[in-house]
Amino acid sequence: MNGVNDIIPVTMEQFLPAVIQFKMDGWRLVQICASRLPGQYELSYSFSNAYDLWTLRLTVEEETSVSSITQIYPCAFLQENEVSELFGVKIENIQQDYKHKLYRIDRDAPFKEKG
Repeated sequence: MNGVNDIIPVTMEQFLPAVIQFKMDGWRLVQICASRLPGQYELSYSFSNAYDLWTLRLTVEEETSVSSITQIYPCAFLQENEVSELFGVKIENIQQDYKHKLYRIDRDAPFKEKG
């Protein structure tokens, strides 16, 4: 019962069409993860179907806005709020946007590098 576990680098233009295709093909959203690169964010969106796990890897400049996927996967709202609040990723049009009030934290975007 070994499944496929693959990371697929995508551009901003490929991102939403790929997410829509996962949804149409019956894949479920497993997790959204952010990490920092110098002046950039690396966003990983993982999807599962049976024993397969595929991750869309989107790398964006720090000031680039990313479209929310909550219109496609409503359950993404918590993870998108978390990525936005903790890392400072600019995610547009989150349905159920907590506007940086998801966590009680001492400072804005604590996982974002301060210059």
